[in-house]
Order: sequence, then C-alpha cells, then structure tokens
Amino acid sequence: MNGRLDAAFALLPEYLGWHVLLSASALGLGVAISLPLAIAAARSPRLRWPLLAGASLIQTIPSLALLALFYPLLLALSSLARQATGHGFSALGFLPSLLALTLYSMLPILRNGAAAILGIDPAVREAADGVGMTARQRLFQVELPLAAPVIMAGVRTAAVWTIGAATLSTPVGQTSLGNYIFAGLQTENWVFVLFGCAASAVLALIADQLLGLMEAGARTRKPVLAVVGAVGLVAGIALAVSPLAGFGKPAAYTIGAKNFSEQYILAEVIAGRLQAAGAEVRRKEDLGSAVAYRALAAGEIDVYVDYSGTLWSNVLGRKDNPGRAEVLKQLTAELKRRDGVVVLGSLGFENAYAFVMRPDRAQALGVASLADLAREAPKLTLGSDLEFLSRPEWKAVDTAYGFGFKTKKSYQPTFMYRALSGGEADVISAFSSDGRIAADGLIVLTDPKAAIPPYDAVVLIAPKRAGDRRLLGALSPLIGKVSVEAMRAANYSVDRDQAKASPAEAARALEERMPLGK
Repeated sequence: MNGRLDAAFALLPEYLGWHVLLSASALGLGVAISLPLAIAAARSPRLRWPLLAGASLIQTIPSLALLALFYPLLLALSSLARQATGHGFSALGFLPSLLALTLYSMLPILRNGAAAILGIDPAVREAADGVGMTARQRLFQVELPLAAPVIMAGVRTAAVWTIGAATLSTPVGQTSLGNYIFAGLQTENWVFVLFGCAASAVLALIADQLLGLMEAGARTRKPVLAVVGAVGLVAGIALAVSPLAGFGKPAAYTIGAKNFSEQYILAEVIAGRLQAAGAEVRRKEDLGSAVAYRALAAGEIDVYVDYSGTLWSNVLGRKDNPGRAEVLKQLTAELKRRDGVVVLGSLGFENAYAFVMRPDRAQALGVASLADLAREAPKLTLGSDLEFLSRPEWKAVDTAYGFGFKTKKSYQPTFMYRALSGGEADVISAFSSDGRIAADGLIVLTDPKAAIPPYDAVVLIAPKRAGDRRLLGALSPLIGKVSVEAMRAANYSVDRDQAKASPAEAARALEERMPLGK
C-alpha cells in the first residue's frame, strides 16, 4: 500500500499541473464566451432560446464522447492547414480537451448570467436612464455589478463541472488526474483510483471556495473578499502549474499506449530501450484504440504497440483471414502505402480476442469450441470489454457462428473477469495474453472456423520516424523475442490486487526473462 501511495504522490505534480492548467484555461475561455452571450440573450428574446437551448443540448452529450469527437475534427483541420500553409497543429491532447471542456462550462454561466440581468428591478434601469446613462454605462455600472453574485454562482458551478470532466481527457492524450483513475481501473490499483478521485474532489472544493469568496465580495459589496479570492485563485493556479516548466522542451520521442496493463508494460519496455540509447522520452497513455493509430499516422506520437487483428479489421476494414503470416505481410505493405506507417515487426506473441469460460461451467454445458458455444448461446450471457461488441471482429465471429446470446453485457475489463467468476456472465471476450486466464484456470474455446483474425503484437513507427536510426536500432532487438508466457506473467503481476508490481517493474522483469538482445 505504501509503495503505491508513494508512486501516486510522485506523479502528483505533473498530473495536477496539467489538470489545473486545462481546467483553468477551459473555465476562463468559457467565461469569456458565455458572458457576452448572456448579455445578448438578456437583451434579445429572439437569441435567448437558441443560445440557452444550444448550451443545454451540449450538456446532453456524454463528456467522453464530446472529447473524443473533437480529435478527428481537429485532425482533419490540421491536415487541411498543412496542405494550405505547410504547417499543421497538434490535434491530440490539450486542444481537443480545451474545446470540449469550454463547451461544457458554458451552460451555468450563460443561464445564470441571462437570468441575473433579466431579474434586475426595472425601476433600477429606469433610474439609470433617468440620470442620462448610455446603454453601455448602464450595463457596466449598474446591471453587471448587481448581477455579479448570481453570475459568480454560475461560474462556481461551471468550475466544479469542468474540474470533474477534465479527468476524462486522458483517452485523447491529455495528462490529467484522470490518468490515476484510468490506469488504476485497468491494473486494479485501487489506491490510484481513490487517489485520483480524491485529488480531483479536493481541487474542485478549493476552487469552489476561492470563487465563493469572490461571490461573497460581490454580494456584500466588500471588495477585499473578492480580491482575496482572486489572488488565492491566481496564486493557486501558478503554484500548481509551476512544475510543468520542465515540460516545455519537446522530448525526443513520444511513446503511445492504449488503456490496459499490457500496453503500459510495453510502453515502459520501449521507454527503457530508448533511454538506454540516450533519448528523452514522454508517454501518452490511455489512448483510445482508434485515436492511437490516427495519432501515430499524424505524427502526434512516434511509436506504440498495436495488434495485427485490430489493424486488419479496423484500419484496413478487412474481414477475411488469410493466416497469421500473410496478415502481417499484407498489413506491413498496406500501412506503409496508405499512411507511411512502418510496421517494425511482431514482438513474438499474440494478444488475440478469445472466448473464455470457467472450466466447471464449460464442462457442465459440454462446450469446448465456439461451435459448441453457438449451440448453448441462447441460454447464456456474454460479457465483453467496452468496445468489443462494436468492433468488426465481433460481427465477423457472430456471423460465422450465429451465436444469439440471451444477454450481452459490456464491462470495464477488470469487472468483466469479476462478472465471470461471480456467475453474472457465462462467457467473456478475453485476451489470449492475459495472465488472468492461466492464473484463474479458465478455458479458452477453440475457433474451428478461424473467424477471429491473428493478433500479433506489432511495433508501429510514425512516418516521420521511418528512417530514425536511433529509434530503429533501439527497438529492433525486441522483434520476435517476447513469448506469450512471459507476457502473461508480466500482465498478471500488474493486474492483481495482491501483486505489488508497477508497469515499470513488470517491464524490467520482462526484460530479465527474455533474451531481448542486450
């Protein structure tokens, strides 16, 4: 426990700094946009409904979905800008997160601002007009000061929303306190999960109280309170982001990783190799599956590990299965032709989708293969990870066998295994290199129709790094040297509550187990 807590505190300056910078920037931009719109809404009934309805509509979009949707949009705009001017911009990380969170912050500010201005006593406006004030003078000297307490209440609400939603920016490549939560869920590191939640909650409370002082100053006409709150807020932001000064210099290489333990471990292996070659590295972890490949092709990250079946089905849109060697051969040629992405080669093991059951349940039903499973499926519940049921691989295997499960449920991977052990799911879509399969004595069902494509773990290199000798020289010795048994052991050491290994420790153990060309 102490080791995990120490590791959490060691990461806090970076994670907190980025979280504060992102939240403060989004809130500041939200205020700058929403306040003029609130004034316009209060002045014009024709604008009021569309503006408030639009802001409310944004709130109905799930936060993670809105964050993810900005990435492909910005990527397309960056590509157009590069074609037009020769220069693009980063579509990963801070920018999509900033835009999405800004939109989320607008509703309470816009609604409170419009309501506050509309709620001012008409007699006050008449008095201002009577003394000869212009519309501009009346707004800034009378209406906004009177509306300030209600507007600040909206800003306080927006601040709490923004700080909470900022934890969801991790899958689009933005470091935040959400890194604790996403990584902790995948590795069953509940200390990280609780630490991330607590840090986010404390940050929201502090911001709310400081903004509350500013609100109290506006309400009671005591400028000292407002100044104290504003100074505290600015000082807190400056203090939180100060550790980020060392992140201004670009790292030599950016390593990507998806959001499960094997990816964290392999990212650490790659980082160790590059650091041993004298390179500075940075990590972009917890990326969504589609985001990771697009980020690599666009040069947002330099290297990461993906799986041939994922690339074959999702990137190339292929539904056939010409065999493991042929898939890898065609994939290498096609990714290079289409996107300039270099497939350095397979690490030597597969992390394939596999249908898994408890041995007692499989034996009772007489199920050993997917064909047997199809016979019993109408009576069974399938548990899957969050994306499997929407992937082409599921459509292909379901078409091949015609399952017709009684119920299908999606889980975060950690809870998917819990559901299998507890009987909430009869069969799950696991991963063949997951150490929990062997450790828990689970049965992997055979695939007699070869409906599931091969899933070699392959090292992918960004187009801009295709001729980078240091990168290729550091990583080439990994090709073909990682066995599935070694990977299962590394995954298991990270994935279990009783295990103490971090991804970095598991990566070092993996290096020691395998002849990785040192």
